[in-house]
Formats: sequence, structure tokens, C-alpha cells
Amino acid sequence: MTKGGAKSQVKEMAALGEISRAVSSSLDLKTVTEDILGILHEHLGMERGTITLLDPETNQLSIEVACGLDLDEIKRGRYKIGEGITGKVVAAGEPIVVPNVGKEPLFLNRTKARDVAKSNIAFICVPIKLEDKTVGALSVDRLFQEEVSFDEDVRLLMIIGSIIAQAVRIHKLVEKEKESLASENVRLRTELKKKFHPVNIIGESKRMVDVYSSIDLVSTTKATVLLRGESGTGKELVAKAIHYHSDRSEKPFIKISCAALPETLLESELFGYEKGAFTGAQGMKRGRFELAHTGTLFLDEIGDIPLSTQVKLLRVLQEKEFERLGGVETIRVDLRLIVATNKDLEREVREGRFREDLYYRLNVIPIFLPALRERKEDLPLLVQHFLEKANHENNKQIKRVSDDAWEYIMNYSWPGNVRELENAIERAVIICQSELIGREHFPFDLQAKIKPPDESPLQMNGTDTQELASAVELLEKRLLSQALEKSGGNKRKAARMLGVTERILGYKVKRYHLT
Repeated sequence: MTKGGAKSQVKEMAALGEISRAVSSSLDLKTVTEDILGILHEHLGMERGTITLLDPETNQLSIEVACGLDLDEIKRGRYKIGEGITGKVVAAGEPIVVPNVGKEPLFLNRTKARDVAKSNIAFICVPIKLEDKTVGALSVDRLFQEEVSFDEDVRLLMIIGSIIAQAVRIHKLVEKEKESLASENVRLRTELKKKFHPVNIIGESKRMVDVYSSIDLVSTTKATVLLRGESGTGKELVAKAIHYHSDRSEKPFIKISCAALPETLLESELFGYEKGAFTGAQGMKRGRFELAHTGTLFLDEIGDIPLSTQVKLLRVLQEKEFERLGGVETIRVDLRLIVATNKDLEREVREGRFREDLYYRLNVIPIFLPALRERKEDLPLLVQHFLEKANHENNKQIKRVSDDAWEYIMNYSWPGNVRELENAIERAVIICQSELIGREHFPFDLQAKIKPPDESPLQMNGTDTQELASAVELLEKRLLSQALEKSGGNKRKAARMLGVTERILGYKVKRYHLT
């Protein structure tokens, strides 16, 4: 090997090493290709190098990056497949060497970067192939001096072309992953909106229709919402429905239970803290107010918040600002506040356990969620929903609920509300070994609460018995009428909705003279 050949080989190896490092250091195709051309220019003295890529949509070639060309020259570098030297290389998938561009009619000089009439320039163009498909071309003016053959130039450029092809492949994978993630993000947000859409909050009673109207009303506003109701009535579900139907639906939904944390820990969770604010504070931590910036913050069990924390909460509501524990920097936030409680806040205010000024700040738009005993006409829908859910989660095939079990369900007061009903149905599905849930599949405490603890049916007077019978009859008639109306008079569908047999439905319809 000649001294000149050995020297050029050393340059090649150094250039290839730098190019490999450039490819592995970034996932951005433009950055990688610019680095490759820069390395070739620095190590091998390359002039006017271009990387031209094929657009699969337009089926045209355009310069992606270039070295030694200005922006206008790059913009002019567009070719059809088969057009000019670059187009022919992409069409045939084979390299082309032009010893003198001034004597080659196929050389279009479209970029007008070379004075072909006055200079003796050699031009080399090689394909960039990815999985046996030509996706572009790498072209340069001659790399080495006279003593280096064109074959050596082509060999080196083909190696570099294969490296560029891998960078193109990685770029396509990254773009595909980005599109997939974006699509998944849209799908998940759509699912969230569907999941917490008011129509998916089970219930069609008059009381629940009022709740749905309130959700629609407040979702488009920024007002603070106070959700009131007993435990288990679905306050968090309503809070999410409000958030995911507001203009903040794309922003964070942050929640915290004020009753689940002691006073000192609650403040650090709400407002965050700086490093060294207290023993164990090893670093800065952002609180829930910061995390909910531009989104919605849901404070559950607001009636249990300590008085000292109430003062700080009031300031956030009034001024929209606070400081982290141990910090001096004032932090401003923009968020939508939704709070919930099962306590009688008016009584808490009278007895001095809740600040009156904070109460008025929170009680801007109150929404009252009814207890389950106040909307028993929703029980068939709820039972059917929880039955299907429990079947799916426990791989069971329970078909329906027996008449005896329905009697228990309809007459029980459900002090734990919807949450207790869901747990009872899930328990019944798990322990049931047939396709029919019976009264024996419900908890004993539920069965015990059906009858008054100190009074048996034999001790009740005739008036009480008649009143109970009338109430049960009225409720049955209402449920039957609703089911028949929704099913369009189809008794089979109505029976399925109510969880009873078609025979029993027919008997009840005849008994109550329903059409």
C-alpha cells in the first residue's frame, strides 16, 4: 500500500468512527445527517455533499441536508425519479461517477452551486438503501486527490450510505412510535370522557336527572363546585365527569382525601415543601396545587380539614397563590377547585369547626347527590350494571337475581349507598355456584336489617301492614311501567332489565292491569 493510500485509509477509519458515534448520539434524522456531512467535510475535505431523500407520498426527491450549499441552493435541489444523475441513481439503485460534470449532459446542476463551465469537478452519487429499497442518495464532489481512484470513493460512500439508511430506519420507527403514542393518547382521553360521561353514571330517577343537569351547567364554567352527599353516593365520579367535560379536560385531574392524612402531612401534600423544610425533607416536592395547575383539583372530605389549613386554603382561593412549606417564593396557580363532603357544613360552621368565610367561598355551586334509598327506582339498572361488571371481572356467568333476592334488595335501606350495593352484588356473584343469585348470597347483616330489630311482622298492626303493602305495590307498578316503556312494550326485554322471568313479569302486568 502506498504512503498516500495508508494515510487516506486512516482518515477513512477516523471519519467512520465519528459517524458511528453521531448516529448513536441522536434520534433526530436531520441532526444525524448534518453531523455526518460535517464529519466528511472536516476529516476528508469533502465539498458540496448532499443527502437527498425520497418522499413516498409525492414520489419526489428533495435535498434533506447539504454541506457547502446555501438555503436557496438547497430549495432548488428537487428531482423526479429518473431525472438527472441523482434521479437515475435512485431509480436504478446503483452508484454513478461523473469524472467531469461540465462534459456530462445528464448533470443538471439544478442547485447552481457549481460553475461547471470553468471547473473540472468530479461528481459521485451513491444510493441509500433500506431493506432492498432505495430511499435516497448521497452525493459529493470528489473526496480525495488524483492518486485515489473513483472506486475507493464509491466504496467509502456506499458504507456511509448504509449508515445513513440505518439512521433513516430509526427515524421512521421513532415517527411511527410518536404517531402511535399520539393516537393512543387521543384514544385514552376519549375513553376517559366516555367513562365519566354523565350518561354512564347509572340512574334515571328524577333526582339523578337533576344531578346530570347540574353537571352540564357547571362543566362549562370555572366556578368552585361543592359536592354534598353521604359516603358511597359517587361524589368522585361526578367530580371527574365535570372535569372531563370542561375546557380543562386535557389538563391534569388531581385528587386528595383531606380525611386520610394528619394535619402536618396534609399541608405538605397540598402546598409542597422545600429541601430542609422539616426533618426528612431531602429535596423539593411540588404539592397538589402545583400539580393541578391549569387543570382541576378535587378535595374530598373537605369537612375534615383542620382550621389552621383552612386559613391557607382560603388564601389560595382568594389570591390564587401560596408558598411551599419552608419556602419564600410565591407560586401562582390557575386551577378549577371541586370539593366534596358528607358532613353538615352549616352545623360545622355554627360549632366553630369550619370557617364561615371559607364555607361561602366553597359553596358557590352546590350539587346534592341523593342517597340510594331516595332513588330506589334506579336499583334494577344499578344491579344489572354491577352484575355484568362482577361477571366480567370474576369470569362468572350469573344470569339474573331471584325474586326472593329482589325482595331483599328493594326493601333494604342501603346505608352504604351505591358502594355498598356494588360490594354486595360482587360478593353474591363470587359465592354463587349457579346461574341464579338467591337471598342466601347476600350478607347476613343485610338480611338482618330488612326487618325491624325489635318488632316482628306478627307484632305489626293492620294499618302498618296495609301501608307497607301499598308502598311496595306502588313501587312495583312504577318499575314495571318504566321497564315496559323503555322496551317499547317488549316483555322479554323488560323482564331482562328488571332481572325477573318473563312469566313473573306477565303475572305482575296482569295483576296491576298494565299495558
